[in-house]
Amino acid sequence: MKFEHIKTNLEKENEYPKLVRDNIPEVVGKLTGKEVKTRILEDDAEYSKFLLKKIEEEAHELANAESKEHIAEEVADVMELIEAILEFNELDWETIEKIKKEKAEKRRGFKKRILMLEKV
Repeated sequence: MKFEHIKTNLEKENEYPKLVRDNIPEVVGKLTGKEVKTRILEDDAEYSKFLLKKIEEEAHELANAESKEHIAEEVADVMELIEAILEFNELDWETIEKIKKEKAEKRRGFKKRILMLEKV
């Protein structure tokens, strides 16, 4: 499957300020002919806040994806952000996989497609 950006116009995508990929200001500048106002997030707490806000945006886009190709694009974005969050918090995939396995042993996964209908 080849990457091809799928344009959407969800309200959450249009909330600013927001964290963007490193080359986005240049891409937008070339498309619009305008200089994009940006600043570098040097404060760790602020960067962490915007990382988490961005993963919420990407998860929302994933939840609204309408094709297999669009799902693949949004999963890639979510994974990119997860990697950034792990790096920022000095965590690694080994730790996450270990926790994932422990949770699966106790609670299993989502293969049975169980929908809980009410809070107990």
